[in-house]
Amino acid sequence: MSSQDIGAVASPPAPTAAFVISNLLICSFLWGSSFLLVKLSGNLNPFVLAAMRGLIGAASLALWFILQGKSILPQRHEWRIWAVLGTLNGWLPNVLLAYALTQLPTAPAGMIQASSPLIVAVLSHFLFADERLTPQRFVGVLIGFLGMGILIGPAALPDSGINATGAFVMVTVACSYATANIYVRTVRQAEPARMALGQQICSGFAATVLALTFVGPSAFASVPSHLAPLLALGALSTALPILLFMHLIRRTGPTRASMVGYLAPIWTTIMAVLFLDESIGLRELTGGAVVLAGVALVSLSGRLRPIR
Repeated sequence: MSSQDIGAVASPPAPTAAFVISNLLICSFLWGSSFLLVKLSGNLNPFVLAAMRGLIGAASLALWFILQGKSILPQRHEWRIWAVLGTLNGWLPNVLLAYALTQLPTAPAGMIQASSPLIVAVLSHFLFADERLTPQRFVGVLIGFLGMGILIGPAALPDSGINATGAFVMVTVACSYATANIYVRTVRQAEPARMALGQQICSGFAATVLALTFVGPSAFASVPSHLAPLLALGALSTALPILLFMHLIRRTGPTRASMVGYLAPIWTTIMAVLFLDESIGLRELTGGAVVLAGVALVSLSGRLRPIR
């Protein structure tokens, strides 16, 4: 189906359980691996890392389009969509994530980002009639934010050993992703695959301009020595999952689609322990478990009476 045909479709078919579960598992695994790949990319400047991630992701999706004989040039109505997603779901969280991982271990950072579905649920309650919080989802949101308090609350205390700046930056990353999820729900006439392509093009271009402006061309000198993890980060942990996720969010809505945030930190934690020799403390385990329990309650609850 062409991008011109998408606008004529009244609504996509109802997703099957197999479609939702398979997409959630694949997306969460690929996005969970991005934390590991950022760490393996060495000491690259966050702007440079975000630039390479966006450019490689854009090149991967552009190649996929070209092989299908489809245009990669934006249509008039797509410029704003691409720019917004390129910022909220692209260069901004990518830069912030790369910086946060210089301040925090991988596993706690992934657990903090897991709050994104909770933010989506709260925003969706006020913006979309069919995404109103049911009593069960409301309890899930409260539980999730309690877990966030366990994870990052001690950062306000002296000698806590928790980097408050890194924790705050990761919360900002979660807010940026949540806002992008909400925005995608409001886009009516756009093909999910083209939104993914445009997001990466704008993300890569903007991050490159920012890198050249703030750190200069010399900051790209160490890119070749980290090319393998960067290629995996851009193609497998960025381009592929965002392509799948754009379809998922249009088919299921932002609240249920954002359940990917419930699964991603599990993969992130497993990879951090196995490949980065990170150790997980009791506070991280407790806080992360409480956050994920809240997200699960929000994402899996049935259509009960909405809160007024």
